[in-house]
Amino acid sequence: MANLHTIGTHLGSEYTPASFLIRLGRREISVCRDFRKRYYAVHPVVDCSTGSERGYIEIVLLRRWLIILSKARQC
Repeated sequence: MANLHTIGTHLGSEYTPASFLIRLGRREISVCRDFRKRYYAVHPVVDCSTGSERGYIEIVLLRRWLIILSKARQC
């Protein structure tokens, strides 16, 4: 069962216009525009790195979209 939520202040994305969150069981997938300044060369197609918190994986897709994979928070 998947739940779809819009994001307000989750993961510092309060400045992104079109972000959403998909919850699949005990995991969350957050998709938003990548607005942060990267201080390294980003691969033009897919770039994967560790997230800002433990257990997070950040994927930058086409240098524009940020996909964050994480454990679901308890509601």
